[in-house]
Amino acid sequence: MQEQQLRTLKAYKRSPELSNSTWYKGILTSRMAGSSDTEGAFDFVISKMRAGTEPPPHVHSREHEFMYLLSGMMKFYVDDQVLALTAGECTFLPRAVPHAFLIESKEIDIIALISPGGFFDVINEMHVPAKRMALPTDTETPTYATVDLTQTIKLLEQGGVRLLTPDEIHNHMPQYPL
Repeated sequence: MQEQQLRTLKAYKRSPELSNSTWYKGILTSRMAGSSDTEGAFDFVISKMRAGTEPPPHVHSREHEFMYLLSGMMKFYVDDQVLALTAGECTFLPRAVPHAFLIESKEIDIIALISPGGFFDVINEMHVPAKRMALPTDTETPTYATVDLTQTIKLLEQGGVRLLTPDEIHNHMPQYPL
C-alpha cells in the first residue's frame, strides 16, 4: 500500500519564477514545494522580505518551522530568548511555541520548510500573483502594518495560526519591542 502511495508523487524540477511566486503582505514568496507536491508532508518556500513586512507575533498549532537565512540579519523572539541570525544560520520553531521575528537589515532572503504542509494553502488565499521577481512597492500590496487584519486573522485561525495579544507577547517574549 505504501509503495502505491509513493508512486503517486512525481519528480520535478522547479526554480523561483513568476509562475510559482506571489506577493503576500509585501513579501515575495516562491513556492518550491507545496502540500500537493508532498502529499501534505511539508511546504518549502524561498522568500524575500523587507524590514517592516514581518508578521505580528503568533503561534502555530499545527506546523513546525525551519528557516535558513540566505542573506541579511534578523532576530527571532522565542520564549525568553532572542536568537540573532545572520546569513548562513538557521532556526527551528516548534509548533505551539509563540514566536516573532524582526528584520534587522534592509532586506532578507530566507528559505522556510514548514511541516506538515498546508500552511501556504491558507496564505495563498490572501496573496496576489507576483508581477516581477522582486519585492512589491508599498503601493502594490498591503503589509501587516497597513491592512485591516480582521479577514487575515480569520483565515490564519482556520489554518491553525493565532496572533498573540499584547499580554501574551509580554509574557512569552518579554524582549520583543511593542
